[in-house]
Amino acid sequence: MNKTKIIATVGVNSSDKETIKEMINAGADVLRINLEHTNEKNCVEIVNKINAINEEIGTNVAIMLDTKGSMVRTGKFLGGEAELVTGTKIRIYMEKIVGDSTKFSVTYPSLIEEISYDAIIKINQGHIELRVEDKGKEDGIPYLLCEVLIGGVVTDDTCLNFPETRLELPFLTAEDRKSIDLANKLNVDFLALSFVGTHDDVLEINDLLIDMGNNHIGIIAKIENERAFEDIDEIIKVADGVMIARGDLGSELPMERVPGMQKAIITKAHLAGKVSIVATELMASMGEELTPTRAEVSDVANAVLDGADAVMLAAETTIGKYPTETVATMDKIIATAELDVDYFNMMDRAMRTESKDTTGVLAHSVAYNSNLLDCKAIFAPTMSGYTARKISRFRPRCPIIAVSPDVNTVRSLALNFGVYPVLIDELKTLEKIIDVSKKMVKDVIDINQGDKIIITGGYPFKEVRHTNFMKIEEI
Repeated sequence: MNKTKIIATVGVNSSDKETIKEMINAGADVLRINLEHTNEKNCVEIVNKINAINEEIGTNVAIMLDTKGSMVRTGKFLGGEAELVTGTKIRIYMEKIVGDSTKFSVTYPSLIEEISYDAIIKINQGHIELRVEDKGKEDGIPYLLCEVLIGGVVTDDTCLNFPETRLELPFLTAEDRKSIDLANKLNVDFLALSFVGTHDDVLEINDLLIDMGNNHIGIIAKIENERAFEDIDEIIKVADGVMIARGDLGSELPMERVPGMQKAIITKAHLAGKVSIVATELMASMGEELTPTRAEVSDVANAVLDGADAVMLAAETTIGKYPTETVATMDKIIATAELDVDYFNMMDRAMRTESKDTTGVLAHSVAYNSNLLDCKAIFAPTMSGYTARKISRFRPRCPIIAVSPDVNTVRSLALNFGVYPVLIDELKTLEKIIDVSKKMVKDVIDINQGDKIIITGGYPFKEVRHTNFMKIEEI
């Protein structure tokens, strides 16, 4: 039972029911649908499949939708793609045209006013690089004249990145509003916001969900540019979690800065008690091969050792040849890496910023004593998930089995480090919960007579809104 969670993206090669089921059985805790590459109809079909599988096999795998976001994109190309050749000149038009190897259009007409001469433009997450040489007009249509510094194939609707150029793009697009409305209707568990700039962007979506009457969906802010990193502390305060989206981040900034930023964001999220997710190219070679590279194994392991709550697979499971095998391999790497996590250091780090309230103090005590007594599990009966999240922040060695009668609460805990959420019929008396916990522990973990577990929560259930007891039980 791994503590670091796995997010697997569902796509072309993994959207059939059998593959989704296999990825869940291989270790996926959250299934992600990227609305940049999926239409509404397909999205609804995938969500319905996941819900049906959860019902069929008794799991509670959560669902995350990823918004398309406000971004400058290429227009259409003749035949759907074109090759830009290194050393050649191309024109980027501000109005729709059919593109080829010498020209294409973009979706943001104001680009020509906001970008400067000699500015760098990156396409396809930095694999193609252009430099602005001049600005002009042809038949009244404004264009940028650029030199192709690094060539490659560009396709329809490809994102463009502008290192060191801050564009005045609106954060919330009409398309994203529709996506958020869809997320609300489908009652998904997490919404990953693309191209967040400041904490105000997160608050805008939070207000939108409040207006919809939805207090369930967790907001994950994707950190993809310098502007977001500059406001990271405030973003973490208002979001439920952050995703270190290294693809666009490495295109917007020098890629050598990304590892340090990744570590800093994971630490900040941990100290704030928020979820951190490491994403992009963790297992890229497994798109084509059955085994990862040694560098990829180290990449996943280091994310675990740094204290990330979750790691995410994208292209590896959407268009890769081996989606199930990739999830299983990542699961194996995580299990091994977690043997080397410095749990006491993680606990000390969290305690430095913990509020001195009853729940915080008890959560720390639960985690500390579970390590000291080598407990096999922590049972946390919960209505809201609050107790389980608090304990998760202190990174105990043993799993936190969060039992709740609320399916929304169970799925909302799918990203929290070390939390194994279980749906039960109801929370009654403390004696009943202790009895159920002792029986359940034998079903979910390897345990022997004489082993210890800790049971903690707020009692009476449904009445107390904070953690107020800890009980150590011997099996």
